[in-house]
Amino acid sequence: MIDVHSHIIPGIDDGSRSMKMSLTMAKQSVDAGVTHVVCTPHIHWGVFDNTCANIEEGYSRLNDAVAAENLPLTLSWAGEVRIKEIIPQWLAENALPFVGKWKGKPVLLLEMPHSHVPAGLDQLLRWLSASGIQPLIPHPERNRDVIKMPDKIQWLRNLGCLLQVTAGAITGRFGDKVQALSLQMLDADQVDIVASDMHDDVRRPNDMGEAYQMVKEHISETRADKLFTQTPGKIVTSQDE
Repeated sequence: MIDVHSHIIPGIDDGSRSMKMSLTMAKQSVDAGVTHVVCTPHIHWGVFDNTCANIEEGYSRLNDAVAAENLPLTLSWAGEVRIKEIIPQWLAENALPFVGKWKGKPVLLLEMPHSHVPAGLDQLLRWLSASGIQPLIPHPERNRDVIKMPDKIQWLRNLGCLLQVTAGAITGRFGDKVQALSLQMLDADQVDIVASDMHDDVRRPNDMGEAYQMVKEHISETRADKLFTQTPGKIVTSQDE
């Protein structure tokens, strides 16, 4: 499985707090059946002011540590970019890290606030599309507005977004409402990717293995393979061009 969303780089956001924890998370990922993890720390202006430079530095240290442990896990890096008005400036400055490519377009992991769907999001999404960027929206199933108004899911898809559901949402880690919406999205074929969004080794570990089995049993092995391996793999390797 290919995990395109994680907070495994230690000490730069609200994810892993130490290299020891990061290595435990890496081992848990391997045990879950994951072979590749994209390190995507928050880029949230004024909260987590991460840049491509410091993310790459943290990734390099982590990559060396994982290699020293001889873990059968490869890593790459990008970022989870919170929706802000500064995004067009960052794009102009080549300051946005991309997960990979989808149909020839760089894929941006673009995070909404958990509390609401921001006003003007549709204009930003149309601007990104016109600029040749493919938005990938993580965990829409955990957004409070989306939970209240599930029609927002198709609205996001109609605006050209790929949607990534959290593995733990499927397994019930975030409660019954979030789990129910996740399964509803799966039934309606509104999910493009499942990823871990792991933040630590206890409260928010890598749930990819359990979630894969649930999707396999709830829908089919073919769909599970597409969501957990094929589509994320094509993005990370930029092969769907």
